[in-house]
Amino acid sequence: MTESAEVADAAGYRPLLFSIAYGMTGSVGDAEDLVQDAFLGLTRAHRAGTAINDPKAYLATSVTRLGINHLGSARVRRESYVGEWLPEPVVVCGDRPGPAEYVELADALSMAFLVLLEALSPVERAVFLLREAFGYGYPDVAGIVGKSEPNCRQIFARARKRIAAGTPVAGAAPPPGRRAEGDELARRFFEAAEGGDLETLLAMLAPDVVFHGDGGGKARAIGTSLTGLGRVARLLVGGLRRTRTFGVSARPARINGMPGAVMHDAEGRVAGVVALDLVDGAVRAIHSVSNPDKLGHLGPVSDVARLRERPAGDGAEG
Repeated sequence: MTESAEVADAAGYRPLLFSIAYGMTGSVGDAEDLVQDAFLGLTRAHRAGTAINDPKAYLATSVTRLGINHLGSARVRRESYVGEWLPEPVVVCGDRPGPAEYVELADALSMAFLVLLEALSPVERAVFLLREAFGYGYPDVAGIVGKSEPNCRQIFARARKRIAAGTPVAGAAPPPGRRAEGDELARRFFEAAEGGDLETLLAMLAPDVVFHGDGGGKARAIGTSLTGLGRVARLLVGGLRRTRTFGVSARPARINGMPGAVMHDAEGRVAGVVALDLVDGAVRAIHSVSNPDKLGHLGPVSDVARLRERPAGDGAEG
C-alpha cells in the first residue's frame, strides 16, 4: 500500500482520535489541531521510512502524548480564567448531525465528566480517560503513555480516588428508551423555564441541583456555581425571561451526549448552550456556556449575551 493510501485508510480512525483529543483538552478547536498534527506525524514517519505496523495505535499514542504536552500550557491559561471553566460544547442536533467525530463523541464524554478530569494531572487524565471512557487495556495504556503497566494501574487507582465523589458514568450511550425519556424531560424543562412556570420547574429539579455557568468574562454568566433547588429555579426563570426580550429561543439538541438546547437569537445566531445532567428522572446539574470563544464552531455567534450589551450590577461576571 502506498503512503497516501495508508494515510487515507487511517482517516477512518478520526472519530476515535478526535474523542481522545477532546477528552484531553475539552476544546473542539484544540482537539482538531491535535488530530491534524498526529496525521502529519504519520505522514512524516512514512516519508522517513519508518515501519508502522499498527496505524491506529500509532495515531492514538501520538494524539494522547500531544494532548499531555498541550495541557501544560492550557493549565497556565486556565489559572487566570474569569469565572468557572466548562468545556467547549459538542452539539448534535436532529437536523444538523455534524461531523462523524461529533456523533461518536456524543455518547462518550459528558460535560460533567470532563470537568471532573480537570482535577487530574495530564498523565493521570490520559490514563483515566483511555481506561475509563475508551476501555483500553492496561498493556495498551502503558504503551500509549510510555509508562509501565504496574505504574499505569497505580495512576488509574489514584485518579479514580481523586474524582470518585460524583463521578458520572462515561462511555456507553443510554438505551433508546432512556434517551427518549431524557429528551422529553428536557423539552418540558425548557418549556417551563421559558414560560416562567416555577412550580413545574421545581418539580423537575433534584434537591441538590447545581448550576454551572461559563461566560469567560465576556458574556453574562454567574461567577461561581449555584446550588439549591429554589435558587437555581429562580435563576433559570429570570434568565430565560430576560433572554426572551432579546428574541432568544431554545432549540433542542444533544450536548456531549446529554439532553439540552442551543440558544439562538432572532437572527439565528448562537447565543449559548445549555446541557442537563439527569439522574432518576430529575435534573441534577445544569451546564450553561455563553462564552463566545467557545461557541464559534457552532456557527455565527450572537452578541446579545456579551457583557457590554448588558446593564451592570446584576451579579454577572465582570
